[in-house]
Order: sequence, then structure tokens, then C-alpha cells
Amino acid sequence: MLKRVHFPSSPLPYLLVAPQLAITLIFFIWPASQAMYQSFLIEDAFGLGSEFVWFENFQILWEDSHYHAAFWRTAVFSVLVAALSMGFALILAGFAQRVVRGAMFYRTLLIWPYAIAPVLAGALWVFMFNPTLGILPYFLEFVGITWNHYLNGGQAMALVILAAAWKQVAYNFLFYLAAMQSIPNSVIEAAAIDGAGPGRRFWTIIFPLISPTTFFLLVINMVYAFFETFGIIHAVTQGGPGSSTTILVYKVFNDGFVGLDLGGSAAQSVILMVLVIAMTVVQFRYVERKVEY
Repeated sequence: MLKRVHFPSSPLPYLLVAPQLAITLIFFIWPASQAMYQSFLIEDAFGLGSEFVWFENFQILWEDSHYHAAFWRTAVFSVLVAALSMGFALILAGFAQRVVRGAMFYRTLLIWPYAIAPVLAGALWVFMFNPTLGILPYFLEFVGITWNHYLNGGQAMALVILAAAWKQVAYNFLFYLAAMQSIPNSVIEAAAIDGAGPGRRFWTIIFPLISPTTFFLLVINMVYAFFETFGIIHAVTQGGPGSSTTILVYKVFNDGFVGLDLGGSAAQSVILMVLVIAMTVVQFRYVERKVEY
């Protein structure tokens, strides 16, 4: 005879998840739905009138060469930011794992940049690379490089990439260090006894074992580059010179709050949201296959 266990119903589980559901609805679902609705409208700058135009805003973006340029600029920017921040964090985590004396102090110094606000991080890099007052352009003069990111679009893009990657290194470092510390020392010691050098042990044992962490950080860093670098770009270049550092998230702000094209800005935000969702799905669908759990 089968016995069934019946638990008394309780509102406690619903009460526990209610704050998170409320935050999700208020700050994510509701703004996203409003952006989708607004993307089908043409509105005047003062919000006194609007006209439903269906997909006209999206058609304008499809034919806009400036938007196409911002799209490819964002792709290059996000790949370079993710590669630099993850690669440098992996190297730092490898060194931090080997430090014996003063290990906690060394690791704390590496974590500090994550506590800095994006705008402040951008301001620090602006001061360091200021063509007149910055110390780094002074040293670049000795190797024949004239630095002025206010006039040179390539230098401006390089600066925002460096600033955005530097800001994210500490976050990646935390996860890589935790992943390396979870690897049993016996595995690494066995490889050392077999004659594997430090480099071979890293690429054949450590790196494959931390591949789940690498995949997780790849998704996080791509989303970070698409969305969370707005403050850095606004503080460093404000999208200039010209539009050389205007990525998609900054173009949404520039067209909506500066150009007052509310419908077009909403359409851009919808496309950006769809792009990030599609990119995440592709990463989980194809990249995750190469991850060893």
C-alpha cells in the first residue's frame, strides 16, 4: 500500500520570494515592456503627443549606416574587453595561487578595483592619459607616440577598452582564484612528479578543470561590455571623438536623452536586449559543449 506524504500549505515560501519577484517586475519586466511598447511609437520631445507607427523605428535603424557602425564597434569592443579582462585575471590568479608570504594582502590589492564605481574608474584613466596633465602621455612621447584621445578615435577606443577591462579584472580574478583553489593539490603534485613543468600543468590540468568558471565569466563579461560600460565611456570620451567610441548602449542614451528621439531610442534598447539574449543562448548552446564539468 502506497503512502503519500502531504505537507501543509504555507504562505512562507511565497513571502520569501515576494521581494525578489517585486524587484524583477518593477525594475526589469515593467521597463522592458514599456520599452517594447514605446519602440512602436513616434513621440515629440516633450511627450505631449505620440503616433503608433508599427515597425517604422526598426526600419529606420535597419537603413541607418551610423547604427550599423555602432553595432560592429560594439562587437569589437565587447570581444576585446572580455578577452583582456579574463586573460589578465587568469594570469593574476595563477600568480596569486603561488604566493605564500603576504598572500591575503596581495589578493586584497587585486580585488580593490572592483569596488570602484565605473564613472570613477573612467575619471582615473582620463587623468592618467590626459594629453596635457597625464603622466602616461609624457612617457609615450619617449617612444615616439603622440597621445591625444580627444582627437584620435583609435586612441580613444583603446583607452575605453583598457579602462573597461581594468574595471572588470578584479571580478574575474575572484572567480578564477576560487576555481584554482578548489583543485586538489594531489592532482597537481602528481603531474609534477610525472615531470610536467608549470606551463604544462597549467594548460593540461588547471585550465581544463576551471573551464566551467571560464564559460560563466565569458557570459558575464560579454553582458558587462554590452550594458555596464556606459559610465566609463560617458566619463572618458562621451562617445567621441565624433562617434568613434559610441557603442550601442551609449547610442541608446545619446539618441534618447540628447537627440530626444524617444521611439528610436526605445527600438535600439529592444534590439540590444534581443542581441544579449541571443548571444547568451548561443553561448549556452554551442560554447558550453566544450566545457568539462
